[in-house]
Amino acid sequence: GKVMFDNRDLLKANKQSLRHIRGNSISMIFQDPMTSLNPYLTIGTQLTESLTTHKGMNKQSARMKVIESLDEVGIATPEKRINSYPHELSGGMRQRVMIAMALLTEPEILIADEPTTALDVTIQAQILRLIKQLQHDHNVGLIFISHDLGVIAGIANDVLVMEKGDIVESGKVEDIFYQTSHPYTQKLLASIPNTSKPESYHYVKDPGSGFLLQLQDLKTYFHESRSFLQSRSDVIKAVNDVSLEIYPGETLGLVGESGSGKSTIGRSIINLVDINDGKILFNGQDISSTDRSRNNRSRHEIQMIFQDPYSSLNPRMTVFDTLAEVISLRNRQNKEKIIIEVVKLMQDVGLNANQIRKYPHEFSGGQRQRIAIARALALRPRLIIADEPVSALDVTIQAQILDLLLNLIKKYRLTMIFISHDLSVVRYICDRVAVMQNGKIVETGETETLFLKPKHEYTRALLSAIPIPDPEKERQRQMDTVII
Repeated sequence: GKVMFDNRDLLKANKQSLRHIRGNSISMIFQDPMTSLNPYLTIGTQLTESLTTHKGMNKQSARMKVIESLDEVGIATPEKRINSYPHELSGGMRQRVMIAMALLTEPEILIADEPTTALDVTIQAQILRLIKQLQHDHNVGLIFISHDLGVIAGIANDVLVMEKGDIVESGKVEDIFYQTSHPYTQKLLASIPNTSKPESYHYVKDPGSGFLLQLQDLKTYFHESRSFLQSRSDVIKAVNDVSLEIYPGETLGLVGESGSGKSTIGRSIINLVDINDGKILFNGQDISSTDRSRNNRSRHEIQMIFQDPYSSLNPRMTVFDTLAEVISLRNRQNKEKIIIEVVKLMQDVGLNANQIRKYPHEFSGGQRQRIAIARALALRPRLIIADEPVSALDVTIQAQILDLLLNLIKKYRLTMIFISHDLSVVRYICDRVAVMQNGKIVETGETETLFLKPKHEYTRALLSAIPIPDPEKERQRQMDTVII
């Protein structure tokens, strides 16, 4: 094949030519800036190096250009931030630095590979607006790679749909969304969770039941050292005086930006982090007390599904070993009974029983998440905490996992806390939603009521930032959005 750029076949270019093209004519923004930026160098050093290497500028001129570029991408006080290290910046700020770096050499083509996937919805909206504005200002061609069709609807003019390495459909963005002809594209569009929870899965409260879980004035603080030279540390109030109740059989959504404290609540409940104050009552029992033996019995009834199953599953253990180990914690059984239970769990999560001798790396991302769900079910819990369980999956696999969770909640009569920054997903699976900001809950309500009639300003801001998988509606939403 050929890759033609400026009448040259890049596949036949030598390394020196490719290096010149990559640095000057074609730039790239990656999904995770933390893995792209050098943690040992300040952002100023890394950005000026790009200019001195590819543009031959002296350090003083390059530094001024970098400050100007950081200011252009919306980083406040760039003359100070130029001396910051990557870990000292938020995720959104790091992505702005990556955008500044990509545009420093004034490329003709900018490739953005899932640049907002790891960001929460409000930061995502800011980054998308920034990319569109800079594309216009710098007159640069943009190749935007994403599995989020709502994002594509708002940023693309033309779309290529790929399946298993092949382009199966291409055309104007309006044609792809409104007049699609390929079954795979139709499947992608049909997988978008843009509706409320299916009627058959709606939670019906038992008037006689009490709370399964109560959080009373919960506080979880962290201490962050300023530097190795300073003995003082900053206190981060990750969860700050939170009270919350959950009924048996209910699915409660916890939403908010990164750093809002939603994941810390989940980790506090299962004792992965120590709380500073308050109570956690499970079925009326205080599991935040220091009686470990009593708490362990209760904590078997609370399990967690993590975002990345690849890092939460032991790579040296087969699926059978992983599930059998957990089952044996609940009930010492003979091997035959354990095999029967492992096979049943595999079937319940939609996997073939003949895969139980495989290792995690032999499965796809969606299959690994099904294994993680099976492991959570192995102890027969009453409460499951799902922390961003579908955020790393593409839209079709995401839809499958959401439907699986709905079925399992109904079959096992589970109660669930569903933590996510994706409000469309939350609307599809949750009965009630709690919105968190800066460690506090600012609003709670029935899902549809909260989505249609939000009361708090922050909730309204979150909802207004959700990309709409419809080109005309998404463009109108962007026009209606006031950029502050």
